[in-house]
Amino acid sequence: MEISNRNTMKFQHKSSLTKSEKEHVLNLWNNEFPEKTSKKSLTEFDKYLESLEDKNFLLLTDTNENIKGFYFDFLRENEIWFSIILDSSIHGKGFGTKILNLAKELQEELNGWVIDKNNEIKKNGKTYNSPLEFYLKNNFKIIPDKKLEFDSLSAIKIHWKK
Repeated sequence: MEISNRNTMKFQHKSSLTKSEKEHVLNLWNNEFPEKTSKKSLTEFDKYLESLEDKNFLLLTDTNENIKGFYFDFLRENEIWFSIILDSSIHGKGFGTKILNLAKELQEELNGWVIDKNNEIKKNGKTYNSPLEFYLKNNFKIIPDKKLEFDSLSAIKIHWKK
């Protein structure tokens, strides 16, 4: 299903990704998430995706079909989990909220891990800014007793329910 946006961006729901789409998403992942979370190869990224159950994907593409945003949800331990990656060139333009609203139409609840500190570095050397405030503004709640701490990377669980 395709949903066009007044800003000439297009949302595409998908149940699977082509090799080319995976390559573009991997590039987006490695450029926008902290370097510590990068995937070293398409094979590693593929293995990660294959390990997830009941996946749903949403691609955000520009007029040239360049992937500018990626959302996916999946089943983990009887809960729906999700992740969003947006190209930094479109931050602050409402696309993250639009993706979340589309996801909320499809799911009854969403769970995610959010890096909760601004001390991580991206591949380009710039600081990764925690999106925690963004999720709080979009009606997610922090689950304070669910926290990840590994390799000095800190994340906290967030939850949204209809």
